[in-house]
Amino acid sequence: MRLFKIAFGIIFVIFAYLQLNDPDSGLWIAIYSFAALACFMSIRELWPSWVFYALGAGYLVAAILQWPPEFEGIFFGETAMRSLNIELARESLGLGICTIVMVVIGKWG
Repeated sequence: MRLFKIAFGIIFVIFAYLQLNDPDSGLWIAIYSFAALACFMSIRELWPSWVFYALGAGYLVAAILQWPPEFEGIFFGETAMRSLNIELARESLGLGICTIVMVVIGKWG
């Protein structure tokens, strides 16, 4: 489990770094940085499990609210950004990943 926490902590740091070119980068850097912080704090068991469940619930609500009105996929490559719906789907997917990781850490961390 320790390797899981370290791996996802690093993944969330990378996610935060990749947000630098986004128009609303400050918000997304904070979201992913806080998820990384939670992963690293759980290694030392400094937070109780309810904190991770609360974070997971918050990320889940945000993922649902961020879901695009019309799902067009999460295309990578040449058709990367042909509409705002693709960007919203990607953001929702990232929040969904945060949700799953927080629940796993809360349950087994």
